[in-house]
Amino acid sequence: MAEISEDAPATRTAAFLLECLHRSGMRDVVGVKPVTGGLAALAGIATRRAAPPVFVKAFADRPDGFPFLAEAEGLTALRESGGMATPDVILANEELLVLSELQERPRNETFWEQFAHALAHLHTSTVHPRFGWHSDNWLGRRRQINTWNDDGFAFFAEHRLLRWLGEPRVEAALDANDRTALERLCNRLPELLPPRPACLTHGDLWSQNLLATPDGRPALIDPAVSYMWAEVDLAHVWTTAPPPEAQRFFAVYAELTSLDRGWQARMPIIQLRQHLAVLAQFDNDWGAADLIRATIAPFRMSS
Repeated sequence: MAEISEDAPATRTAAFLLECLHRSGMRDVVGVKPVTGGLAALAGIATRRAAPPVFVKAFADRPDGFPFLAEAEGLTALRESGGMATPDVILANEELLVLSELQERPRNETFWEQFAHALAHLHTSTVHPRFGWHSDNWLGRRRQINTWNDDGFAFFAEHRLLRWLGEPRVEAALDANDRTALERLCNRLPELLPPRPACLTHGDLWSQNLLATPDGRPALIDPAVSYMWAEVDLAHVWTTAPPPEAQRFFAVYAELTSLDRGWQARMPIIQLRQHLAVLAQFDNDWGAADLIRATIAPFRMSS
């Protein structure tokens, strides 16, 4: 499900995950090979005596709450309500999450076309009258607030954008003018974005979270689900360097969901949510602060 790591920290990771598995009752696990690629948790592939290998992840420093239980619920919702392929949940508790093993995604257009059909079905078959989710869940190590709201613009502004302004790394990176510009953008969301219904969304759909089932079908991991605009998922795929073969995905998805021609212009505004989340959680923000400033620049007060 990710790249195997074999350095000294990986040895410590393997020992930690093995201890967590044994403590949770999975005594048939005989070894763990750490994997890289995730940003928030430690992860590995666990070998068992008389069963197929499984994927396991745990936090070295666990955040408050029950992120793995929420993640397991999100995987079930995507599969049962939206028809998406997801890994089977073998075990989920406060300490760790154990899933059936998936494969790397194929590098061809056919796979991405299949994903376009699957994601379009998820979004068009789960339309909901309200925005939110019945409980909060987690985006990385931070709580995702999902309090119900009838107004998608208000929900997005409060719980997906402004919610991050109190985070220490965001406060350090964005000055008062930046924060005011973001607030001005939020006030004008109904002018900037077309009204869209809520639907079930994955919520963290960057390329690392798209894998394949053993028989080659698109499969999703690491959700932060909520009923939100479908374009929250689309924006994340669009702006996280999809491979060249993914271009067919956008054309097929747009056709299946009757997207208007201006959808690409909206992506930077919708992706602000993810840039803010990255800025809040990681010392290396991969350019998120600069992208935020570029997007909110038109809303900055003249000096």
